[in-house]
Amino acid sequence: MKNRRVVDARADSDGDITHVKIEGNSTFTPLQSAINMAKRGELENVHVSKTGRGREYLRTNPDRKRSNNLDTMAGDT
Repeated sequence: MKNRRVVDARADSDGDITHVKIEGNSTFTPLQSAINMAKRGELENVHVSKTGRGREYLRTNPDRKRSNNLDTMAGDT
């Protein structure tokens, strides 16, 4: 089975990513569900990182393109 990609994102009023849209889905997926999927290797263009305080968050894999960053997808930049 081919892994799917994150293709869009939503952010709250503070600019924090709250939901992502996964290729093939018509609705947005809550961030924690997407983090769990990434940990299981089900998403190919993102990975899970941790803040200094241990909070997990989703990041797109580095590729020198700003257009596929989650903040850009969510309209924050």
